[in-house]
Amino acid sequence: MMTEQIKKKLQEEINTLEHELSYELPRELKKAVALGDLSENAEYHMAKQRQEFVKARLRQLGRRLADLSLINMDNIPKDKVGLGSTVRIFDNTKNEEMEYKLVTSEESDVTVGKISTSSPIGHALLNKKVGDTAIVVTPNGKREMEVLKLTTIHDEAPAE
Repeated sequence: MMTEQIKKKLQEEINTLEHELSYELPRELKKAVALGDLSENAEYHMAKQRQEFVKARLRQLGRRLADLSLINMDNIPKDKVGLGSTVRIFDNTKNEEMEYKLVTSEESDVTVGKISTSSPIGHALLNKKVGDTAIVVTPNGKREMEVLKLTTIHDEAPAE
């Protein structure tokens, strides 16, 4: 399951940042303090700024990890567009067929057709069935997309 890989990646970043916060930054701060006058001490200020950034990033990663833990496969629809679905659509506005895979924001990559469920197109396609039309409001106006084919995460998942 893709969320497991993302969780692993987030956990690795958390571990790296916690190490930096616990070991490297205190050492840098100690060294900087030893240099004397803190008001004009660039090393000290940079280390303090980095410390604040690392703390904020750790909070953000912790929240994201908690969100991912809440993703429940049973809550992803089996017959409608949801996370992990591959959707073939006909874009009436552009008069062309396109294929999208709905993924988490960490995995999104428009160049390969991976769009986040929170993106305008991803959001418009959520819970649509084959034959439904999704209206996507873009800065260039409305786009109408008809769902031609749908493969859900359940179809792709190997049978237990």
